[in-house]
Amino acid sequence: MGKSFIRELFQAQQIDISNREQLFEAFVQEEENLHRVKQILENQQFLMDRWQLKSRLADIQQQTVVIPNATVGKIYEARLDFQQLNWTDFTTFTITGLDAVGLQFDRATSVISGTPTQNGDWRIKLSYRLQGESEETPLHEKLVPLIINPDPRSLWKNISSDSTAPFWREDNVATSAVLGDKRLVVASRRGRSHANTGGFRDDDFAFRHFPDTGWTVLAVSDGAGSAPLAREGARMACAHIVAYFEQHFTNAVLAPFDTLLAEHAANPSEKTEKQLTRFVYDQLGKAAFTTHKKIAEFAHSQQVPVKDFHATLIFALLKKYPCGYVIMSFGVGDCPIGLLNKDLSAITLMNRLDVGEFGGGTRFITMPEIFKSDTFATRFGFKLVPDFSYLMLMTDGIYDPKFEVEANLEKVSAWKALLADLGGDNKENAIVELDTYPPAVAQQLSDWMDFWSPGNHDDRTLMIIS
Repeated sequence: MGKSFIRELFQAQQIDISNREQLFEAFVQEEENLHRVKQILENQQFLMDRWQLKSRLADIQQQTVVIPNATVGKIYEARLDFQQLNWTDFTTFTITGLDAVGLQFDRATSVISGTPTQNGDWRIKLSYRLQGESEETPLHEKLVPLIINPDPRSLWKNISSDSTAPFWREDNVATSAVLGDKRLVVASRRGRSHANTGGFRDDDFAFRHFPDTGWTVLAVSDGAGSAPLAREGARMACAHIVAYFEQHFTNAVLAPFDTLLAEHAANPSEKTEKQLTRFVYDQLGKAAFTTHKKIAEFAHSQQVPVKDFHATLIFALLKKYPCGYVIMSFGVGDCPIGLLNKDLSAITLMNRLDVGEFGGGTRFITMPEIFKSDTFATRFGFKLVPDFSYLMLMTDGIYDPKFEVEANLEKVSAWKALLADLGGDNKENAIVELDTYPPAVAQQLSDWMDFWSPGNHDDRTLMIIS
């Protein structure tokens, strides 16, 4: 190596040794000259190694490292793939600066994990040493960006509605009650879209148990978001339904029905079934139409269009007879009534939803055309069952996020998933104790209804009878 190096050096310097080969051979054997050659080669190698190290460090500093974005309050985990990042020449590697935002780095697994506590554009520090560097070499540092997005919920304001405005109602309400041998819990929450602007809760509900007759009436309404007085339309819809049955569902009116039901239970026939259906159509139809007229008359008295009070309406009547439970129902709009049998093996939808048929638009109790439609008779439901586990009435603020599409309302698995959700199988670990009905069950339901569902920020109302 020394001989060839010196020969190439001399040639580069245009030193002619062609006629002095013997002298050159002796020259390259001298120990001092070999030592000098060795030093030169070592210096060259040192410079190349040094350059490669500096170049590698520059590449690392210029390298774009993308760490997946995190979100405040959401469990986070991201693994650094050393092979993909071409960091296989790291002999030491640590990350600092994560503790301040609720994260940590596991060197054994190269995983960043935790639940972020602060949002913002953060810079985490990578400290490392490369192969070929001694342990005394100070660690190199690189700052890597980590974006932690805010909790989407924190972006929503919660502005109280104007309590001095006409027809004001509380933003959130919840209650529970005993209805004969059944129990009821109901909650109605103002949606985030309304809370963000200080708007009103447009959903409403009402119920009443009549000890004299043993019947219970249940009503839920969803005021149209485009109607400026929808909150009052929803309130009136529910209130007038309760008032109607309180006034008209008397023992005298019900006596023929009781006789007919007993006959049907003892000997079911097409004739008794048609008579029962007719009773439901007449009584519930009158209640719905009376409610429609009451709202229209009020709108006229206020000199405002009835459409300003647009609201959906679903209601049901419930009573326990010796032959079982009778459930009658009516619905206009896109709010479902679901009846789950005793062993949770079947679901019966007690009303037809106004979706699809009208191109996605819903119908309202304030629309006179619904009473003239050929499909009006399909708005009613009647069931005689030995017992049931749950009867639920809900607005689309619950239906949309929990069932997503109308077809899922026909699936008992979807209702079981809702019950599991109510039982605590959710990200918030919110539990509604429907089995024991503690005094706080109404507040539990209200708290559960504060769940987060992207894109679903409407008012939410859920009434459960069990």
